[in-house]
Amino acid sequence: MQNSWINPALCIGCGTCVKHCPRDVIRLDENSKKAVVKYPEDCINCQFCQAYCPQKAIKIKPTPKPQIVSWK
Repeated sequence: MQNSWINPALCIGCGTCVKHCPRDVIRLDENSKKAVVKYPEDCINCQFCQAYCPQKAIKIKPTPKPQIVSWK
């Protein structure tokens, strides 16, 4: 499931999202020179890409927080 979406019309290919992604999910496309979500299955929904994008070209799909179970 893909958690993030990059609007190619807004992306300027600066690479800021690539630099800030801790899981190396986003890459710059060689042809378009714009960011793409290359490995969506590795996304941990940290939202760094969205926070640091200077063009606001990235939107993160909210995911429910995991339930914490107490084993008493």
